[in-house]
Amino acid sequence: MTDNRSNRILVTGGAGFIGSHTVVELVSAGFSPVVIDNFANSEPEVLAELEKITGSPVLCIHGDCADEALVSKIISENEISGIIHFAAYKAVGESVQEPLKYYQNNIGSLISVLRAMKATGVKNLVFSSSCTVYGQPDHLPVTEFSAVKPATSPYGYTKQVCEEMLKDVCRAEHDLSVLALRYFNPIGAHPDGLIGELPRGVPNNLVPFLTQSVAGILPELVIHGTDYNTPDGSCIRDYIHVCDLAIAHVKALEKAAQSHGFQVYNLGQGRGHTVLEVITAFERATGLKVPYRIGPRRAGDVEQIWADTSKSNAELGWKTRYTIEDALSHAWNWQQNLMRRKKANLS
Repeated sequence: MTDNRSNRILVTGGAGFIGSHTVVELVSAGFSPVVIDNFANSEPEVLAELEKITGSPVLCIHGDCADEALVSKIISENEISGIIHFAAYKAVGESVQEPLKYYQNNIGSLISVLRAMKATGVKNLVFSSSCTVYGQPDHLPVTEFSAVKPATSPYGYTKQVCEEMLKDVCRAEHDLSVLALRYFNPIGAHPDGLIGELPRGVPNNLVPFLTQSVAGILPELVIHGTDYNTPDGSCIRDYIHVCDLAIAHVKALEKAAQSHGFQVYNLGQGRGHTVLEVITAFERATGLKVPYRIGPRRAGDVEQIWADTSKSNAELGWKTRYTIEDALSHAWNWQQNLMRRKKANLS
């Protein structure tokens, strides 16, 4: 693929966990990603690691994608042909404490991106959505036709609002092509350990909490409830390797270039694992014991959910490659690399 307008893709939040892995896959597929990130949930050092992995420089603009004029300028100057929009706050608990922060950023930034697209003539958008739009489903596995339930957090509600907004914009502008990707639970890290999930403070997600507990950074993993109606009493989630998720964005971008209107796709492994099963899988993959204790249920947690991915498999030509053991092994490799870097910086 030649370096021209057809392959230059704007990646908002491209230095983040999922964004950075998607940048790698875009380069591998022959695209030229252009990143915009304000580093609110990421670190500039990620860019150097991306260059090591891809073997090429990664163009990154330090800025906020809520700045419509800046986004329009980047699109015009770089002849952008499509956008992958990751930039959003994503901590459920924090969204309950700071709802206005989430409404302003998650909804406001998408409005800015859409207005910039209209001003510059860009027609293709891949949007980072979430399985939180389903709430606690009535039937499992969840398909794209499953009911969208009332949100249990401001974060989940912002994803629902954004999807409705995208539907409305596509109805008004018939030449737009928007794919909303409903992620289940991304875990893991790039196999070489150079990039991965980098939470600030105490992690909100299970796997970085687990790896930090094994590493001794945290005293122990807390399992929030083992009295659910599941095989071992702990919650069930669908865990997908972040590299598999990243490849799906490339497939979605290619699909967007060949279609019109608003479409949604589930992205998951297609099966559920309990929290206790994740612990066992980690121990099996690494040979290490996970220190944990049972705590009370956490408000807002869904009991069990996993995806039917048949639509993504068929229409995007995509399927997962990695097992949960692969993902946990890669996450542990990433955690070890982080610790080595920290030790080197202190010495």
